[in-house]
Amino acid sequence: MPVGINQPSNQIKLTNVSLVRMKKGKKRYEIACYKNKVLEYRSGIETDLDNVLQIPSVFLNVSKGAVAPSADLAKSFPKMSVDDIILEILQKGELQVGEKERHAQLDRVSREVVDIVAGKLVDPKSKRPYTTGMIEKALDQLSQQGANAQHEAKQEAKHENRDKDRHTPNASGTATPTNTESSNGEAKKAKDLPTWTGVSTTRSAKSQALDAMKALIAHQPIPVARARMRLRITCPTSILKQAAKSAAPKSVDDDEDDKSAKGTIKDRILSYVEQVESQDMLGEEWEVVGFVEPGAFKALGDFIGTQTKGRARAEVLDMAVVHEGD
Repeated sequence: MPVGINQPSNQIKLTNVSLVRMKKGKKRYEIACYKNKVLEYRSGIETDLDNVLQIPSVFLNVSKGAVAPSADLAKSFPKMSVDDIILEILQKGELQVGEKERHAQLDRVSREVVDIVAGKLVDPKSKRPYTTGMIEKALDQLSQQGANAQHEAKQEAKHENRDKDRHTPNASGTATPTNTESSNGEAKKAKDLPTWTGVSTTRSAKSQALDAMKALIAHQPIPVARARMRLRITCPTSILKQAAKSAAPKSVDDDEDDKSAKGTIKDRILSYVEQVESQDMLGEEWEVVGFVEPGAFKALGDFIGTQTKGRARAEVLDMAVVHEGD
């Protein structure tokens, strides 16, 4: 007959779990969840808490089976029930995962980032998309460059501190500059460029993809540009020939600023459109369908809102237009 092992009543032994931790003041609280279920719950795939929590309790230490005393919970989470505390930790706490799970999660996020980037960037000449493999290699190259840049920055900081110690006043009583100071301008420019150091599991794939695109466009390890947006813009014909009052769009060359600034509303709308696909008069409305650089979309929206008082509209037909290969 098996012999029972006596344990304190507030201790519960759990194995094969994913822990979610949250620190409140000097106390750290944990909840025990089933593996792979926390991320599914946070993304909305799993909604049943019974499938997420191994046990509906808050712990001080899951591995030791130490359940958090009610007095500690009341002090750390005022006016919150145990169920509410569990939800708070589950949604905002730090997920502790094993090495194998962490690697699988990193691979998943990496694939999502690469897929998003590949769908948004194109070869600027052919307007065709790159394969996910080419985007992945380009990001790996940038990641390596970013790691090297961080290392060089640390070394440079050491040299700068050493050079400061070596500065001595010359005959006129002023310090002699070092060679390091002459390269500060170039170093500053390099630091101002967007960098890419690789994928993280702590941020959404969408936000990381945006950072990756900025870095690819800034450094151009391969020739890339944002895929253009396809828009339908409509405007009442009665205001098309009215003079525009605002300044010219930033995308317009300086030589054309005066001309664009003094143009009609129609001229100014067309100045945002990189390529016109079609242009028609439909009754009392003018309609143009064309391609716009993503960076110009906000300026176009602002112009329409201020100059036409909302009477014109810009409708997105395609967020990222690419030309597929034959």
